[in-house]
Amino acid sequence: MKSLFLTNEYPPYIYGGAGVHVEYLTQELAKLMEVEVRCFGDQQAEEKGVIVHGESLDSSAWNCPSNLKSVFGALQRCLNFNTRNVDAQIVHLHTWYAHFGGILAKLNYNVPMVLTVHSLEPLRPWKREQLGGGYDFTCWLEKTAIEMADAVIAVSEETKADLLRLFQVDPHKIHVIHNGIDPDEYHRVEAPDILRKHGINPDQPYVLFVGRITRQKGIVHLVRAIESMAPGFQIVLCAGAPDTPEIKAEMEAAVTAQQAKREGIIWIQSMLPVPEKIAMYSHADVFCCPSIYEPFGIINLEAMACETAVVASAVGGIKEVVVHEQTGLLVPLDQQNQSPFEAINPEAFASDLADAINQLMADPDKRRRMALAGRQRAVDHFSWASIAQRTKALYESLLATNA
Repeated sequence: MKSLFLTNEYPPYIYGGAGVHVEYLTQELAKLMEVEVRCFGDQQAEEKGVIVHGESLDSSAWNCPSNLKSVFGALQRCLNFNTRNVDAQIVHLHTWYAHFGGILAKLNYNVPMVLTVHSLEPLRPWKREQLGGGYDFTCWLEKTAIEMADAVIAVSEETKADLLRLFQVDPHKIHVIHNGIDPDEYHRVEAPDILRKHGINPDQPYVLFVGRITRQKGIVHLVRAIESMAPGFQIVLCAGAPDTPEIKAEMEAAVTAQQAKREGIIWIQSMLPVPEKIAMYSHADVFCCPSIYEPFGIINLEAMACETAVVASAVGGIKEVVVHEQTGLLVPLDQQNQSPFEAINPEAFASDLADAINQLMADPDKRRRMALAGRQRAVDHFSWASIAQRTKALYESLLATNA
């Protein structure tokens, strides 16, 4: 059996959880079958048993609105994915960027199509800031792909519920397979020099954020919460890759305002290499994930594997990763409306985040208990090897049905 993965992100070009998922899942699946990846970029390699073909793109002559270039660029690459012969028995899609490529492969090559849902466009209305009218197109493309897929993988039970609520899809076609972690790679390390390199004092405690600057990740709410945090600890924001110039400017203004009031706010405006990210997790006293929408939240799992207590918003798949009062604290959002972007009370959420962080920062024993429990939960329940086995079994069931 051969599986063909279609994806925007693949190493070395990874900026989010979907890319992490594809990287580790393909490596594990390659131990069980032949795996090919077609992705956005210039990669041409065979590594760890995975054959990788990147599709680059020259859009310099395009004169469409700049916020539509990513949409049309994705479609062009998806066409290119398919002009290279498809000889796989399964095509497996990741994020809307690859959906058109999967549709073409299913219809033209008669290949069963599996689609992993890492997020859902209707629950990310802030994407209109980034894509303009392209957001309407990505919503349509996602709906079309999900409803014609032979199997849909949801990364959490909450994502499955969202799929059933938002789309016309047979419940029997939806399979919950969580994201995972490599506990041999993600584990506690001692690397104070990496902290010093980024201006962090390794002798003082700190709260950590890791993620992109986007509405979804809730970073601005965390920055707003700083004014209600107790004194005596640093706040480290590993936050890069802003979605839009507008949110970048909003983030810059918010951080500058807080830095004028408090020392020890360090903003690292880049996506760190994995070894440095692991060092950041390991030395942090609390990791905070303030997402207002999160189908799974792999960053919480990374922090837990590095023995760090977590404060996270009680949304989506986070509730299936972080166990309240055992591996961290969950902070509720007002989600009376179906869109968390519209339902959230920014002042109350920021205050609640600060309260939870203050509680853990004041209780080292509780943090340590949560840190050890978090590591154990990551090891026991979220192995990539078991996720690969479940994915392989799903492929086999589809091929048997279509035989």
